[in-house]
Amino acid sequence: MELSAHLGRTGLRIGRLALGTVNFGGRVDEPESHRLMDHALARGINLVDTADVYGWRVHKGYTEESIGRWLAGRPARRDEVVLATKVGNEMGPGPNDRGLSARHIIASCEASLRRMRTDWIDLYQMHRVDHAVGWEEVWQAMEQLVGQGKVRYVGSSNFAGWNLAAAQEAARSRHFLGLASEQCVYNLATRYAELEVLPAARAYGIGVLVWSPLHGGLLGGAVRKLAEGRAVKSAQGRALTALKDRRETVVAYERFCDEIGRDPAQVALAWVLSRPGVTALVIGPRTPEHVDGALDALELSLTEPELVRLDALFPPTGRGGAAPEAWNS
Repeated sequence: MELSAHLGRTGLRIGRLALGTVNFGGRVDEPESHRLMDHALARGINLVDTADVYGWRVHKGYTEESIGRWLAGRPARRDEVVLATKVGNEMGPGPNDRGLSARHIIASCEASLRRMRTDWIDLYQMHRVDHAVGWEEVWQAMEQLVGQGKVRYVGSSNFAGWNLAAAQEAARSRHFLGLASEQCVYNLATRYAELEVLPAARAYGIGVLVWSPLHGGLLGGAVRKLAEGRAVKSAQGRALTALKDRRETVVAYERFCDEIGRDPAQVALAWVLSRPGVTALVIGPRTPEHVDGALDALELSLTEPELVRLDALFPPTGRGGAAPEAWNS
């Protein structure tokens, strides 16, 4: 499997795995997070993905500040890293401290630059769509930031397929590159992206970054870890909720992984990496060992019979594939 790929139709190359930082400032303290970033970079993971709101367990913006201290520790790192952050979440009590208004986009970019101690953001992602703001306003703000050299590429996150289409058509009318990437949830247990998000991204040449490829730990051996008393992420959040409804399926999945002699987490990651249109996976490791385990998934090629078994365990939505054929009888 290729270890790097172009981000959509752009010339920017990123590793097939990206380092997600949502655990930094809470589950992972600063010294360990800096060691994780060093380790990931040394192993060829060049995209560091964060958001202005991350670190909220300490205070909003803490994770960007921590990344800034890491970058300042060895300035040469900045040229090695593809730095991605996000905008759109509530960052303060005021009515303009959230959303995708031109005011908030520009102010948030300036704040992120200060926190991360950098002159530019490689990938500036809208964390979620803002239905109250028109695309003319959004692209006006993004064009200003790109023109000033503060942003290299613009991305989205948690968009629907029609949001991607609307955004790109508006950008095209302005002769602007528009979206370089969409970051969406996608894994064996959550396959909605196959209906419209992935097809829209492919049609417009938008790269796809996948968050929660293990469904919050559900697909990383959750049943076994719970039985052994060593579950962390899989003992909370979306993984625990899903396990209540899908325990039998997850048990069968872990049994299948035992049959083929593979780690459940590596199987789940390899499956997403094999999907058409997927550029990279955003992983949220807490230890260097987690990073190494995820990298091993890059060397795993699932056979056609194994893929068929996985489809049987975790069926696609409707008839499978893209809409509207997926739901046509």
